Amino acid sequence: MEEIIVEGYRVPRDRLYTRTDEWAKKEANVVVVGVTDYAQKKLRDVIGVDLPEEGSEVKKGEPIASIESVKAAADVYSPVSGRVVEVNERLLDEPELINKDPYGEGWIVKIELADPSDLEKLLTPEQYAEELRRRLAEGH
Repeated sequence: MEEIIVEGYRVPRDRLYTRTDEWAKKEANVVVVGVTDYAQKKLRDVIGVDLPEEGSEVKKGEPIASIESVKAAADVYSPVSGRVVEVNERLLDEPELINKDPYGEGWIVKIELADPSDLEKLLTPEQYAEELRRRLAEGH
């Protein structure tokens, strides 16, 4: 997997990103969603995940899940609008997959895309890497 590395944070080039640290990977008409390497490292040890219902409708920018860590709880925001077609139920028993493999087995939800133009509004890997550089320079 080709990726950009920003001060130790991985940014794979095969997906798009949000300013709230979610990633979106389009597979046919479904978008796989998870949180970025930066987000999981900021949360530290993930100890729980609250997943949406399969079949539920979600709107771009609205919370679709929450992640609980030893440090904090954080909402996961939907990068696209559509219908939840699958949730990663392994996370219920193994929430640490988000820390171990945020871009693979730690995916959170799959959403059937309602409007393909939603993807055009997401950040490219280069734009997200630049966002991380800016945050890190500001000490976030």
